[in-house]
Amino acid sequence: MGKATGFIEIKREEATERDPNKRLNDWKEYSAPFTDEVMSRQGARCMDCGTPFCHIGTEINGATSGCPVYNLIPEWNDLVYRGKWKEALERLVKTNNFPEFTGRVCPAPCEGSCTVAISDPAVAIKNIERAIIDKGFENGWITPRAPEKRTGKKIAIIGSGPAGLASADQLNQAGHSVTVYERSDRAGGLLTYGIPNMKLEKDVVARRIRLLEQEGIEFITNTEVGKDISSGELKAEYDSVIMCTGAQKQRDLPLKGRQADGVHFAMDYLTASTKNLLDAPLKDEEFIDAKGKDVIVIGGGDTGADCIATALRQNCNSIVQFGKHPQLPLARTSDNAWPEFPKVFSVDYAHKEAEAKFGEDPRQYSIQTKKFVADEKGKLIELHTIQMRKVTDANGMFVYEEVPGTEQVWPAQLVLIAIGFEGPEQPLIEQFGLNTANRKVDAAYGEFSTNVEGVFAAGDARRGQSLIVWAINEGREVARQVDSYLMGSSNLPTVEAM
Repeated sequence: MGKATGFIEIKREEATERDPNKRLNDWKEYSAPFTDEVMSRQGARCMDCGTPFCHIGTEINGATSGCPVYNLIPEWNDLVYRGKWKEALERLVKTNNFPEFTGRVCPAPCEGSCTVAISDPAVAIKNIERAIIDKGFENGWITPRAPEKRTGKKIAIIGSGPAGLASADQLNQAGHSVTVYERSDRAGGLLTYGIPNMKLEKDVVARRIRLLEQEGIEFITNTEVGKDISSGELKAEYDSVIMCTGAQKQRDLPLKGRQADGVHFAMDYLTASTKNLLDAPLKDEEFIDAKGKDVIVIGGGDTGADCIATALRQNCNSIVQFGKHPQLPLARTSDNAWPEFPKVFSVDYAHKEAEAKFGEDPRQYSIQTKKFVADEKGKLIELHTIQMRKVTDANGMFVYEEVPGTEQVWPAQLVLIAIGFEGPEQPLIEQFGLNTANRKVDAAYGEFSTNVEGVFAAGDARRGQSLIVWAINEGREVARQVDSYLMGSSNLPTVEAM
């Protein structure tokens, strides 16, 4: 695939990013696409490897390796190298319903498993994927694909995140009538309200929703299943129901002073920020503003980074991000060998922006929050921490212990908790009478059926907090199972069969 000696002759080129100091003045996407010429060169770096590990799509030591939707990466890399963009698009959409999302916000486990990455920087797979789908929309190659006939079967999907959208897309193409219920005022789930605009512009999400509507899918927003419409009504009206509600119960930090005015969940902050961007201005009680405040983000992941970027655009006074773990190494260690996802130090877009504005990386490592402190009016004024170190206990297990004498007090008027999610919210699961395992809906992967006849589950509601690309995988797979349940068999492709 590509040019036989391309990976030797051509260096990896990173996507162009707008100047951090300039992009902090707006909410537009921070990255810009490559030119066709650059894309062709980058596609040429793809090796004709015997086994393309970039699309193995599995988990190794708890991390995703390769592409979970088994994208035909070497094939469309080669087509881009040869300038055959429309053919590349045809290969891309065979496996991925929404490349415009994954090409922007997926962490690209495919690149960590790229054969070139054994000794050199990986092929720029993610950027090539985005370029293909963007060119498809720009040239009008992507048009509504309404099914030729309908089966008469009706399916309700609860939740319009990537799992719900993928299952809706597949089932609609199979000829079923699909209705997607979303409790927010816009469809898209966390694609709309969980990921800030500078990573994924909301016009991109809205464009896909419009396309799905044109293809015959009905979206009912501002409607919470379990409150506005009961589980019984849904089961009575539809032939099958799919739970794609996500894992939106945020993990809390129940420390002394947690009730202080100024301590918020990260997702509440990001949601309010996007709502204010789209529907400005929100009422004061609905909007969480970082302007003029010392902001601390607790949690070292992507959500925490998104909070940094958002607070910077709101003109915060200072920003710090706490991480429980030590700083990652600059290169793979012996226990993180290829093709595992590389657990190495990286600088996210938000960290570059914080350094541009304040002169230093905002991250603090091996640090634990001890308590929040409020003034006499209940407003947050500071946060207390202590440093941690990783040691081996008597059983040979790694544990963290406090380092005496490293106590520190941080001024803070806004703290954002970004330490992950516990799983799906339970009331709706209970109303349906679904069995759970570790708080998640109990539905085996590959089958996706619950203990309730005709009710299926997929995405984060079933597997827990995960990647967008896994949600698309599960949405496609549950669609095939529901199609088979309703019709006795299914012609929808399995992910593995592609």
